[in-house]
Amino acid sequence: MTNRTPKIPGPDHPITVELNRRRVTVTLGGRVIADTREALTLQEAGYPPVQYIPRKDVDMTFLTRSDMTTYCPYKGEAAYFNIPAGGERSVDAIWTYEAPYDAVAEIKDHLAFYPDRIDAIEQHDA
Repeated sequence: MTNRTPKIPGPDHPITVELNRRRVTVTLGGRVIADTREALTLQEAGYPPVQYIPRKDVDMTFLTRSDMTTYCPYKGEAAYFNIPAGGERSVDAIWTYEAPYDAVAEIKDHLAFYPDRIDAIEQHDA
């Protein structure tokens, strides 16, 4: 691995992480894959907000680890998971930062889902 220097979020590339007070569920094929009241909403620069769900609130029996990895200079090295029940559509459907950079340390032990690789990520008031 190359020596990588983390970038710090700032005015040109802001990143915020906040507790989402709503219940968040993730479904695929009629099954609830994740259900939490402790999601973190990460808002990065001009990207859509992402719900990071605590690993403890994800049914990990539906997932298999992928060989895929990517790198973000603001967050660190990302690992991926597949959801075999979703077939080809759900390959590399989930990413996680297992050792995130300090600026986003809160997302450690959380998973994020690509909306187009599952059926729904929903936020509920109750």
